[in-house]
Amino acid sequence: MSENKENPLKVREATHADLPQLLELEQRLLEYERPFNAALKLENAHYYDLPFLIEDDESLLIVVETDGEIIGTGYVQLRVSKSSRVHPTHGYLGFMYVSPAHRGQGINQTVMRRLIEWSTARRVTDFYLDVYAQNEAAIRAYQKAGFEPIMVEMKLSL
Repeated sequence: MSENKENPLKVREATHADLPQLLELEQRLLEYERPFNAALKLENAHYYDLPFLIEDDESLLIVVETDGEIIGTGYVQLRVSKSSRVHPTHGYLGFMYVSPAHRGQGINQTVMRRLIEWSTARRVTDFYLDVYAQNEAAIRAYQKAGFEPIMVEMKLSL
């Protein structure tokens, strides 16, 4: 992640004081992803329970900020794995978002690295996330971090 000496980037845990900015970024993420999923509501849509993610001991929600503005986010939540899996728990990553003006600076990689480090300190070694199949830029970023596709969700609307 490149750091501008005049506007250094700070990576930290999210707090309740961040909620107005986080809710705005969630809406930007929904706007960005709406072309990938026509089933997303146009109003009052939310992906995340942000207050819960801030408070939950089994979750870490982090932000990247510069000059008091949050420009990147991501969370990991420790979850119990399906009984068919060899690992009893896993980390689920979500709310991976970087403002368009700050993309291409390694921020997403820094966020993922920080989330994975936090999880591995809690003995979690397997990670999952969801990404729209048409979101090629996000898929490339996740593959760069070592993720690989394992399943495709399919949908039928009648």
